[in-house]
Amino acid sequence: MDCTALEHDAVKFAKTAVTYDQNGKYNEAVFYYKEAAQALLYAAMAGSKLEGIQNKVSEYLDRVQALHGAVQAQKSDPLKSRQQVDLERAHFLVTQAFEEDEKGNLDEAIELYTQAVELCIQTSNETTDQVLQNKLKQLARQALDRAEGLKAAPAQSSDRAGGSAPRPVSGGSSGGPVRQFFPLGPDFSLHDKPQPMRAVQSCEPQGQKYTADEIQVLRTTSTINGIPYVPFMSVDLKERFAFPVPFSDKVGKLALSPKQKAIFSRWVRPDEFCTNPTMIMSVSSFSIKQTVVSDCSFVASLAISAAYERRYNKKLITSIIYPQNRKGEPEYNPCGKYMVKLHINGVSRKVIIDDYLPVDRNGELLCSYSSNRNELWVSLIEKAYMKVMGGYDFPGSNSNIDLHALTGWIPERIAMHSDNHSFSKDGTFRMLYQRFHRGDVLITTATGVMTEEEGERWGLVPTHAYAVLDIREYKGMRFLQLKNPWSHLRWKGRYSERDEKNWTPELLKYLNFDPKTAQKFDNGVFWIAWEDLCQYYDVIYLSWNPALFKESFCIHRMTLHKTKNSSLLLFTKTMERRCIIQVYSVCKFNFSKISNPFTHVKRINGQWKGASAGGCGNYKDSYKHNPIYQINLERSGPLLIELRGSRQYSVGFEMVTVSTSSDPGAAGFNKKNSGDYRCGFCYMELDHVPAGIYNVIPTTFLPKQEGPFFLDFSTTSPVKVSQLQ
Repeated sequence: MDCTALEHDAVKFAKTAVTYDQNGKYNEAVFYYKEAAQALLYAAMAGSKLEGIQNKVSEYLDRVQALHGAVQAQKSDPLKSRQQVDLERAHFLVTQAFEEDEKGNLDEAIELYTQAVELCIQTSNETTDQVLQNKLKQLARQALDRAEGLKAAPAQSSDRAGGSAPRPVSGGSSGGPVRQFFPLGPDFSLHDKPQPMRAVQSCEPQGQKYTADEIQVLRTTSTINGIPYVPFMSVDLKERFAFPVPFSDKVGKLALSPKQKAIFSRWVRPDEFCTNPTMIMSVSSFSIKQTVVSDCSFVASLAISAAYERRYNKKLITSIIYPQNRKGEPEYNPCGKYMVKLHINGVSRKVIIDDYLPVDRNGELLCSYSSNRNELWVSLIEKAYMKVMGGYDFPGSNSNIDLHALTGWIPERIAMHSDNHSFSKDGTFRMLYQRFHRGDVLITTATGVMTEEEGERWGLVPTHAYAVLDIREYKGMRFLQLKNPWSHLRWKGRYSERDEKNWTPELLKYLNFDPKTAQKFDNGVFWIAWEDLCQYYDVIYLSWNPALFKESFCIHRMTLHKTKNSSLLLFTKTMERRCIIQVYSVCKFNFSKISNPFTHVKRINGQWKGASAGGCGNYKDSYKHNPIYQINLERSGPLLIELRGSRQYSVGFEMVTVSTSSDPGAAGFNKKNSGDYRCGFCYMELDHVPAGIYNVIPTTFLPKQEGPFFLDFSTTSPVKVSQLQ
């Protein structure tokens, strides 16, 4: 972690905040004061030697509090007129034309220049604003000069036919000096030096070749929820983003969740609710806010990815959004088209979206967003992920899935249940602490089932994901800093901001924490002791940097073919029969096919309905109503049980011994379960089960979750199955 870079960020944000403050732009000033405070805290964590960091943080946050009333009272700047937005779109067309121009793609450049000219002329005729007309005419002249120059270039046809290197861009071909572009923002000149193409960023080895089997698998796994998402390749860097009319996704609008539908008003583009739309003003985990979409794990994943990018100055999130400028930074596109690179079904894939976002009757966004209204990256990345998942009516997943999609990092799950005998508090904390501070891993955590009263007492949300922003240790005391994706509602137990018993001045200084300041702003960020986290949270999700594995050895891959009698531990809505298995490890291992030991398979079709949808064992009153299936194994041997249900529900089952054979060498058991509940599919494989009678109870995690399910029993001996209730 580079504390110098973080100190530089703090200074830059503070200066920007003061400038906005002095100019009466209070909403923007508040945003940057908060960012300056956050950057200082990160710098302190990284070992900064600056004096008075906590005082400066308090000063910035006090100013935020002082401006709160002014922000509420201040009217927003008026939105841009349609003609002003058209000017921005025309300018973007010219910038994109210039990029094609300098690459030697003359036909594409001419087309874009021409479209810009036509849009400028049309818009100029529709406005009476003299200043705007002058800008439009200036831009049109510049674009027309260059287009005419390219058409008249004598070497144009031979360059394209002979395949020679692109000619240097020069103003001489049009017979006169090339004008520079000054109508909007930074200076723009056709004399700028050509920039090399940016390399594709991916966790896949560069130059990876797919086998014929793998290509076939990709063909069948690239259609998700009825939409094809092809693997991201270098050719996708040439994706066209400039259009004379705003782009609209041919797939149409995303499905809305029930909570969104209840208050939905309309779909809007950024220029309809932003005064100055910007892709990224600051990559901040603190500015991300979740709304009514059920994707707390995704928002938590986005938050820790943003925190990682800020802390280590590595483009983990901003590198996946396109279009990008010459510095490789995502930029706002007034034409409304974006491409997001997500890691789905094993490879990076491109997801095309438009910039329509849902709002309520008050014009407030109904999707996740940045606390700075003009900043778009949060909403657009979420929209791309929701598109792949089928819409905003997303039932939720877990951070392993979401982080892998965002970053391609390798997922791992650590259960902290009392029945997970392999869980070590001390060993797990030591591993988390060391790996987190090396930048090797991204971490989220999630609560388990708890009553509303428990949640209210402790300030926690049941079955809810939280981002882990920091891990610290002080004189034997161990702490994690968490963020609630809602950006409000914090832990109320030990070491909360209102705990007057446990905090010491030394500990407060070490953690750069000021309870009085924290009491002023509930941003959902808090410190919690490791022991309390182990008690009140259910699971830890880790995502490992693939570089850790690549440095040790080559990744092994194998294409699997599902035969009639084999069992693949893979379940989707369409149950693919072929897949690619890619194995990562930090030690050497063997990777080979094994024979299928099972000769008998029995499938049961079941239904959770009404009282029979009783939920897991935490719901004692309703659990007893769940379906019960009794199996009779004639001979001892291995057993595989698989449960499939609705993808939107987490499912699991218990297996209880009723009676077993009198074989003295057979090691029996009273009860076994399928482990942690999983979305739509779970299994349990036992190497040796004594002959006998057993009851199997399949359940969803929560009660009243109705739907069909399938229960498969695979054995080496005949098996009889009957339903008891």
